Amino acid sequence: MILGHILITGATGAIGEALALEYAHPGSTLTLHGRRADKLDQVAEQCRAKGARVHVHALDLRDRRALRSWLAEVCEDSIPDLVIVNAGLIAHIGAGNAGEKPDEAEALVEVNMLAAMATVDSVLPHMRKRGCGQVALMSSLAAYFGLPLTPTYCATKAALKIYGDSLRGRLAPEGIRINVIMPGYVASALCDGMPGPKPFLWTPQKAAKAIRRGLERDRARISFPFPLNIGAWSLSVLPACLSIPIARWFGYGLRAHRRERQDGHGS
Repeated sequence: MILGHILITGATGAIGEALALEYAHPGSTLTLHGRRADKLDQVAEQCRAKGARVHVHALDLRDRRALRSWLAEVCEDSIPDLVIVNAGLIAHIGAGNAGEKPDEAEALVEVNMLAAMATVDSVLPHMRKRGCGQVALMSSLAAYFGLPLTPTYCATKAALKIYGDSLRGRLAPEGIRINVIMPGYVASALCDGMPGPKPFLWTPQKAAKAIRRGLERDRARISFPFPLNIGAWSLSVLPACLSIPIARWFGYGLRAHRRERQDGHGS
């Protein structure tokens, strides 16, 4: 399928910006969303310099009514060929096992899951009527195993993974391709906010190229990097009596987080 129109939410984040630039070329149309209008304009200018036609829209995705209204306008003008639901937030339990702040946890659920579902619900009817389209959901390797320091983040990414898997099976006969993207650690502000070690750290540009290749091949799950993806999946199939100690041994536990903060390296 020739991609003429690509819509990306969270285009002001590291992966979102890299994806926008990856898909920017003469003849392409990009519709880019972000919370920060100034950063969004900068990304748009870089994409226009590569020959793409670019539309931007700054919006807080927690306002789902405004989100649905905007997407209806977009689809009325030109139904996207590819929608990358990339926007996301992260939070963790904080120092001393204090626990997540309720307002931050609620924001994660609203942006990472509810806004993602609203985006899909808004574009799918148009794609189904046309008989083709592609939607990519930005999950995470954290969807495989609940890390003790980021419980709500892991929960939202796991929900998004299952949601995408379900949609793929349902919509494939209609010519709608659904893909779940499951990155490991990619250099970004969001990644910096996640406690614990960050092995096999990728650049956003490397991640964007891997994502594009996976989407072009219509892979159900686009997970990287190897072997971290295999390790994360393995934790999900092991019994808890083994997976939890293994995760702690690799530094993904409360004790490791405390040591990290005492050493002055915590977030």
